[in-house]
Amino acid sequence: MKISPERVAQIAKLARLELDDEKLELFAGQFESILSYMDTLNELDTTDVAPLYSPTQHETVLRDDEARKTAQRTDVLSNAPQTDGQFFVVPRIV
Repeated sequence: MKISPERVAQIAKLARLELDDEKLELFAGQFESILSYMDTLNELDTTDVAPLYSPTQHETVLRDDEARKTAQRTDVLSNAPQTDGQFFVVPRIV
């Protein structure tokens, strides 16, 4: 796909970049090179290839997300400046 410097200027304007003519030519060539490589990759037959989400196999180090009680209400409320015995009391903001 041919990318013109004018097209690069449009993209640069959207990205709020100011580029001189030399940079527009350079980036036009680079965009064209990238898109040509993408065309090469699109020619590959990947119908029997499973998706790869990560190049390495690794296990998650996070714990399972399960609800459990870790603290007693009285312990949590004991640190609050003001409570009604069951909930935190905060100033009215309205």
